[in-house]
Amino acid sequence: MGKPTGFIEFQRLSEASIPPAERVKNFKEFVLHLTDAEAKTQGARCMDCGIPFCQSGCPVNNIIPDFNDLVFRQNWRDALDTLHSTNNFPEFTGRVCPAPCEAACTLNINNDAVGIKSIEHAIIDKGWEQGWVTPQPPAHKTGKRVAVVGSGPAGLAVAQQLVRVGHDVVVFEKSDRIGGLLRYGIPDFKMEKSHIDRRVSQMEAEGVKFRVSQNVGGSDENSTPASALVADFDAVVLSGGAEWPRDLPVPGRELDGIHFAMDFLPSQNKIVAGDKVPKQIMATAKHVVVIGGGDTGSDCVGTSNRHGAATITQFELLPQPPNQENKPLVWPYWPVKLRTSSSHEEGCERDWSVATKKFVGSNGKVEKLVAVKVEWKDEDGQMRMQEIPGSEFDIKADLVLLAMGFMGPAQSGLLEQFAALGVEKDARSNVKASTEGDANNKGAYQTANPKVFAAGDMRRGQSLVVWAIREGRQCARSVDEYLMGSSELPR
Repeated sequence: MGKPTGFIEFQRLSEASIPPAERVKNFKEFVLHLTDAEAKTQGARCMDCGIPFCQSGCPVNNIIPDFNDLVFRQNWRDALDTLHSTNNFPEFTGRVCPAPCEAACTLNINNDAVGIKSIEHAIIDKGWEQGWVTPQPPAHKTGKRVAVVGSGPAGLAVAQQLVRVGHDVVVFEKSDRIGGLLRYGIPDFKMEKSHIDRRVSQMEAEGVKFRVSQNVGGSDENSTPASALVADFDAVVLSGGAEWPRDLPVPGRELDGIHFAMDFLPSQNKIVAGDKVPKQIMATAKHVVVIGGGDTGSDCVGTSNRHGAATITQFELLPQPPNQENKPLVWPYWPVKLRTSSSHEEGCERDWSVATKKFVGSNGKVEKLVAVKVEWKDEDGQMRMQEIPGSEFDIKADLVLLAMGFMGPAQSGLLEQFAALGVEKDARSNVKASTEGDANNKGAYQTANPKVFAAGDMRRGQSLVVWAIREGRQCARSVDEYLMGSSELPR
């Protein structure tokens, strides 16, 4: 590396951000990428450790030591090319990825990890600023047509990879704009949608055709039958999201004011985009309770803060994680530890080991939540939950947001129609397809119907943007092999 002693000389520098009191006034991004000089210093902290565990920790296997070194040497153009060689959309991951690469960083064993995500963020932002991110149309056309159902990160990755090797690709999206859960799941304060729009423009110049408001497998006038796709295209890729939310079937669930997170978050994204949303769910001046301690719950907290909620409380069923993980025990794997998001910093009360017993209200509207503290005990190797006697309590609640994760893809419509065409589901109700293929000559990501492939959340269940990009890229190679007999696309 350019600075062999950099990890000794320099400390980790986190990206600057706008103070909470200011950033909650709007829905704009508030994290500022590193300056060139700051990125150079942070790149110098990379240890060139011989076995780069960061690369194996990264689902898309980014060539992290190389682009760290290139940034240290201020060779930004080559750093961008290196980053793009494994990741189609680093402006997405540089903003919303939780950075499992940093958890796996060798320096993280006894020090602060290299700021890999911040360096990635700086590289791609400079690439766009300098005009280095340009369309890459194919040198030749194959004459093969591929339909991609779903325009989230998996679908976009599939489409871009396949169009660049000469296939005609059409992306079908049921919403009115491209982006899937990137567009209508992630709040704008975490990732502004102009980043999606730029990529869509690039992909259109490369030859991808986008069709919005096309509900494949639906029953309305804008629906496209699954059978039509299989008949009209040489291959079909199912790359929709995991949109089946986990419910909370307790007494009072039917009361008004209790909503799934994905009924709350997308409407705000539409408002930011300039749409009018009748009867938008608002947190303004309300006592908000968010049930679920993950990223979706955090997004509900941040959005409620920007609405001007009176109070925000977030409950998690599981115990509170430790403030610091046992690094010698868990490294280089993703650690379980207490994580405080930027939304929590803006204002939120949190509590763990809390189970909701019922909702109480009057005139059909929720007014309070009744809960109980629980403890978790190991019984025959399984953790089981028990209520703590006498710990029941209630809390005022005008708006309850259910953010307890997702069970898998929506089961009706699309999956029902593809099931009639031979596509199977696995034990978790996801589309059944292996990442490696099988002994029956089925290719990677190929379903029981040889023309149909699956990637991303629809195949693996609820996961990260970076995992969706990985699966999209790998699926594209498998589709190319199916259509052409071989492929030059990376695995």
